[in-house]
Amino acid sequence: MRLAIIVLEDEAEVRQALARDLTDVAAVARVEFAEDVPDAREVLAEIAADGDVLALVLADHRLPGQTGVDFLVELQADPETATARTVLVTGQADQDDTIRAVNQAGLDHYIAKPWRAEQLHDVVRTQLTDYVLEAGLDPLPHLRILDGVRVMDSMRRG
Repeated sequence: MRLAIIVLEDEAEVRQALARDLTDVAAVARVEFAEDVPDAREVLAEIAADGDVLALVLADHRLPGQTGVDFLVELQADPETATARTVLVTGQADQDDTIRAVNQAGLDHYIAKPWRAEQLHDVVRTQLTDYVLEAGLDPLPHLRILDGVRVMDSMRRG
């Protein structure tokens, strides 16, 4: 079982930048890209079929068709995906969209575009660590991409 991350972004250049900034994470976790919500649903089905676990979604808001916030609300409503950590990576969500993401989708973090690679990496590390610890998963296979100090503290506490 691998931790899986869905990156929902419609712009090819932004997907490439995210892929570049997530290279270290992709060495340990499964990182899948989707261009729109129907594509993300297909990726979600593939993750489940392979026995991997959706740990994190990085979603843009403005997408063709349904918005990223719509997808995050959908995930929150499904018991199979409700525990996944969610991050809105966008420069275009207005205040109402952001409030809806927090209130209805349980948004865990917001990153404004353009982001800094270190910022993205820190947020991903924190969110994956939160997921692993909350889900009670064995952190050792994923330790390279987790917050090692928090994991060790958690293991010591028992």
